[in-house]
Amino acid sequence: MSEYSALLGTEYPIIQAPMAGVQDSALAIAVSNAGGLGSVPCAMLTIDAMRVEFTAMRSGTQRPWNANFFCHEQPAPDVAREASWRAALAPYYDEFGIPRDSAPAGQGRAPFNDAMADLVEEFRPTVVSFHFGLPPALLLERVRATGAKILSSATTVDEARWLDAQGIDGIIAQGVEAGGHRGMFLTDDVSTQVSTLALVPQIVQSVRAPVIAAGGIADARGIQAALVLGAVAVQIGTAYLLCPEATTSRVHRTALQQPSAGHTALTNLFTGRPARSIVNRLMREVGPLSSAPPAFPYAGGAITPLRARAESEGRGDFSPLWAGQNVSGCRAIPAAELTRLLFTM
Repeated sequence: MSEYSALLGTEYPIIQAPMAGVQDSALAIAVSNAGGLGSVPCAMLTIDAMRVEFTAMRSGTQRPWNANFFCHEQPAPDVAREASWRAALAPYYDEFGIPRDSAPAGQGRAPFNDAMADLVEEFRPTVVSFHFGLPPALLLERVRATGAKILSSATTVDEARWLDAQGIDGIIAQGVEAGGHRGMFLTDDVSTQVSTLALVPQIVQSVRAPVIAAGGIADARGIQAALVLGAVAVQIGTAYLLCPEATTSRVHRTALQQPSAGHTALTNLFTGRPARSIVNRLMREVGPLSSAPPAFPYAGGAITPLRARAESEGRGDFSPLWAGQNVSGCRAIPAAELTRLLFTM
């Protein structure tokens, strides 16, 4: 049995990256049934919504699948910082004639908790993965007791060593090329973030756990390169964003198919944490990185009315257009077909 098969239980060494906001169980089911590891992103779901998604996974596939959770420390809302952020965005509200007091409170993304652990115990996904470190020891032990393989993301060698010391089953080496949120948890210094090519071999040499490469991988050549560097599998997200099973918005799909999709940057404007997005108007004019937004996960509320207005007009000027640095693998084909093609295209 191959190392990735022992770890993931899959036919192919591919994890479909969990992508909150642009997918649901339909994409995960398609990838799992095709021989990869489909992932359900739980970061933006209520407990009731998680139950719906997990029920769909149970009925939609008999293959292994992954439930992914955030495990950040939830800060207290900062009223002064929120007011300052809204003031910084006020010119845009005025431009579009939107009342300045119309923005909802910052969007919540709850860290892994007892109610989520209850669902893991009930549905027993094959793999449970975490972003931003690991949950407290008692919660982690509840997950481990279900028999699930436990993965988490590392963006530096120090983070990988820390995760390895906790005895988890696999470490996702998230290169700086990757789309969406950086999994940083021991530092908030973005200058520490390095490429997949540099990160993977360093982590492989530094830990006992198997390593999964993530970031900038979009075809069979990228997969083979990651395996040569010592990874046992890869995690791929951006390539799936145009698949019909993804819930990627119209403006996001359009942006991914433009030449400008190759211009991405790390930004904290949309959530308060660094994440890679296609550069848009807000990122050009305010950031992309700024000290103004409230701490994660509260930054998004003030942007919501601006995003809604622009998207209603077909523009992604204020939308988080998550994407990695390599969009060449994006194809508007069924996810099962793409999963199989990743070994030949």
